[in-house]
Amino acid sequence: MNVEDFRMYCLQKKGVTESFPFDSETLVFKVMGKMFCLCPLERKPPQVNLKCDPERSILLREAYEDAIYPGFHMSKVHWNTIHIEDRIPPKLLLELTDHSYDLVVSKLTKKLKEELNNLDA
Repeated sequence: MNVEDFRMYCLQKKGVTESFPFDSETLVFKVMGKMFCLCPLERKPPQVNLKCDPERSILLREAYEDAIYPGFHMSKVHWNTIHIEDRIPPKLLLELTDHSYDLVVSKLTKKLKEELNNLDA
């Protein structure tokens, strides 16, 4: 999957915005103002940082040791860096993106969850 296809997938999710809050090279996706994905555009091969359940992170890193690593510049427990082109199946990348989004949504305040539920997809 290329970066633009990945970007479009993220943006179609409910309540998602994109911005460059850190620098002009790191694209950040947020749901209701909370970060669930970072995409450092200058990195080659293309990669993303996604939030992940700690136990699942360990299993993923073992199964895809050449494509999934502890999160670069992130909490190594809760974030993975994932090479997105040709190293993992696109279906898995989308599943991990959904997982990251869902983890962040689950931690939103009641008020933000209500606002999210009231948004059009």
